[in-house]
Amino acid sequence: MSTTERVAKAQKAAAAAGLDAILVTPGSDLRYLTGYAAMPLERLTCLVVPANGNPTLVVPKLERPAAEASGAGSAADIVDWPETADPIALVAGLLPTARRVGLDDHMWAEKVLRFRAAMPATEQVLAGGVLSELRMRKADHEIDALREAGAAIDRVHARMPEWLRLGRTEREVARDIADAIVVEGHARADFVIVASGPNSASPHHETSDRVIEAGDPVVVDIGGTTEAGYCSDETRTYVVGEPPAEYVEAYAALLAAQVAACEQASPGVSAESVDAVARSVLEEAGLGTYFIHRTGHGIGLETHEEPYIVAGNSTILEPRMAFSIEPGFYIAGRYGARIEDIVVITPGGVERLNLRPRELAVL
Repeated sequence: MSTTERVAKAQKAAAAAGLDAILVTPGSDLRYLTGYAAMPLERLTCLVVPANGNPTLVVPKLERPAAEASGAGSAADIVDWPETADPIALVAGLLPTARRVGLDDHMWAEKVLRFRAAMPATEQVLAGGVLSELRMRKADHEIDALREAGAAIDRVHARMPEWLRLGRTEREVARDIADAIVVEGHARADFVIVASGPNSASPHHETSDRVIEAGDPVVVDIGGTTEAGYCSDETRTYVVGEPPAEYVEAYAALLAAQVAACEQASPGVSAESVDAVARSVLEEAGLGTYFIHRTGHGIGLETHEEPYIVAGNSTILEPRMAFSIEPGFYIAGRYGARIEDIVVITPGGVERLNLRPRELAVL
C-alpha cells in the first residue's frame, strides 16, 4: 500500500470517527502515513489530514529538503514555515471550520496546549484509536520487514555463547550484544536486557556490573530497529553452568505455556484468550503468582503497539496482526525466566518470526 493510499484510508477513518481532521507530529504514525521519519524538535512538523480535502505536511523551512527526500510529497502537499513564523497558527488556518480534531497519541504536551489555545472552539481528542486500526493489520512488505528483523535478532541470539561466560559482567555482555545487533542487520540497538542470577527476577532489569556466576540463569531480552523502520524483540533464557533442578522444572512449565499460547493464537480468537491460555498453564504449575505482566504486545514501526495480548482486551485476532508472545515467571531474590517470540496471524493459524530454540540453553 502506498503512502497516498494510507493517507486516503486515514481520511476515511477520520470521517467515520466523526473527526474533521487528524494532526500527526513526528513519530511512527507520521512515518507510517508519509514515509517521513522526521526528528521530533521544538520546531513544529505536523501532518494535517482533513476528512475532506488535500492533506498538508507543515515543516520548518530548514527541514523541507529532508521531507522532500523522504518522498512525503507524494502523500501530502509540503508547506514550509520560516524561522520567525507561527506554525501553530499556520496549521489552525488550514482548519478554519473544524469542530473536532484528533491528535496523535504521542504529540508533545507543549504542542497540544498551543493547538488548544489557537483553536479554542475545536474539540481535541486522541487519534490513536483511529490510527492503530490502520496499522494493526500489516501489509505484505511490512510482514517481510518484520521477518527480516526477526531473522536479524535470531542471529544475535545464536552468538550468545561467544559472550555469556563465567566472570564477565552483565554490562560487558550487553556491550557485545549491542554491537552485534547493528552488525547483524539493524540500524540501531533499541534495548539490551542482560539479567543474571537474582536479577533475572526483574523483567526490565537495568544491566549492571554484576559478575555472572556458575549456575546463574540469564534472561536476555534484546531488540533493534532496521533501516526499513521495523522492530525486533526476542527473549531467550540461558544458564551458565548447571541449573538448579527446581529451575529446570519451572522452565519446562514456562515453555509449555509459551507453546500453548502460540498454538492458541489464530484468526477469530480474542487477544485476551491467548493471555489466558499462557496464564492457566503457569497457574497449574504453581507459578501463576509470578507471571506479573501481559503475555504480549503488538509490534511494527514501534516495539510496543496494538494489539496488546492482555486480560480485558477483547480484540479479535485477524490475519496480518503481529505481536509478541512472552510469558515469564519472576521469583524475587531467586531467579526468573522469559521466552519471547514475535508472531504473525495467518489465515490458518500463526507464523513464528523468531526461530531460535525455545528450550533452556545451558552454556
